[in-house]
Amino acid sequence: MIEPVSSNNIDQVLPLIRLYQAFYHVKVVCDSDNRKFFSQFDIDNPLGCLFVARDDEQVIGFATVYFSFSSTLIQKVAVMNDLFVVPDYRGHGKGRELIEHCRYFARQRGAGRLQWVTAPDNRQAQQLYDATPARKSVWNFYAYDV
Repeated sequence: MIEPVSSNNIDQVLPLIRLYQAFYHVKVVCDSDNRKFFSQFDIDNPLGCLFVARDDEQVIGFATVYFSFSSTLIQKVAVMNDLFVVPDYRGHGKGRELIEHCRYFARQRGAGRLQWVTAPDNRQAQQLYDATPARKSVWNFYAYDV
């Protein structure tokens, strides 16, 4: 089951956000900062939404979708900024379910494309992404701290 995160379940997904941030070597991981930041992205926020995946009652993954725009597509685009599934559930279709849920959400919100990036050494994620109908980009991603 996949559901939007709200004030009712944000504390259940925080441990997974912590694991995700540790995987990407975030220097300072703070649950209160994460709660404040991620709780703003609920189903009613036009900027995006955080989704949680469950197996029965156990939280096993999450994905975050933010919205932006593309001048070349001349439409809104959805950015799946985060996708995480706990290791015991990887390879069982849960990541793919989250991607498809985000794709459906993006379409419902008028986006023309769902896009995402991953680290070049994140081979396990790339295996999942390569198994979807998504096309791998040839663009280089740049980040400039402000």
